[in-house]
Amino acid sequence: MTGVGPDTTTVVLLALFGLAAGVGITAVGPGGVLATVGLFVLTDLSPAQVAGTALVTHVATGLLGTAAYVRSGELREPGTRRTAWLLAGASVLGTPLGVLANTLVSGRVFGLLLGAFVALVGVLVRYRERRAAPTGAAFPSAWVTLLLGFGVAVVSGVFGVGGPMLTVPLLVALRMPVLAALAVAQAQSVVIATVGTFGYVAHGAVDWPLAALVGVPELAGVLIGWRVARVLPARTLKAGLVVALFVLAPYLALYGG
Repeated sequence: MTGVGPDTTTVVLLALFGLAAGVGITAVGPGGVLATVGLFVLTDLSPAQVAGTALVTHVATGLLGTAAYVRSGELREPGTRRTAWLLAGASVLGTPLGVLANTLVSGRVFGLLLGAFVALVGVLVRYRERRAAPTGAAFPSAWVTLLLGFGVAVVSGVFGVGGPMLTVPLLVALRMPVLAALAVAQAQSVVIATVGTFGYVAHGAVDWPLAALVGVPELAGVLIGWRVARVLPARTLKAGLVVALFVLAPYLALYGG
């Protein structure tokens, strides 16, 4: 914000966006973009500040999500660990490029790009929902994993989102089991968020109070989403996320910035 703190309504809405983002991150993968959307719509932050502040929150959510999936066993499997390391390594190179690209766009262009990105995520979630879940572990090759990790990291650096946003739908499309995809994406998001945070801090583009306001409820959402992913059918949650994304996309493109 520019010298004046958010009013009570804005505080509540930002906290709710954070909570919903956290649930989406660990329950269905996509969801972290809601933190970016909330900051973009409800504050007067610049595109770099929106992305930088959102990325800060994903450091903690990524660590918590990774710990949760280590505890439940998905990140202890050799194939899953290998995929996670490859994605993380590629993210070290891709994320700084995304940060640099963000600093070159105006608020209006950022709104258009964010609207298009939100719509794309909605399509990917819907596509994943329509595919039959794989019955056996299937992991992409090392080169495919590296290319996927690099591309996701670039996009994540631009918009201030974590790895699960795109990584989960793409890995599931490549026949990886959903829980394994969710697990490796949490580990990747730690690298994306950490590297991206350093980049945006260097540009003076992080609003720390707003990061805390969004990030604390987001952490609570991560734990809720992890339980949802492991215990309850996520069809209704995914359907609600798709609807929300498709409603938000035209608003961001037409009125954002």
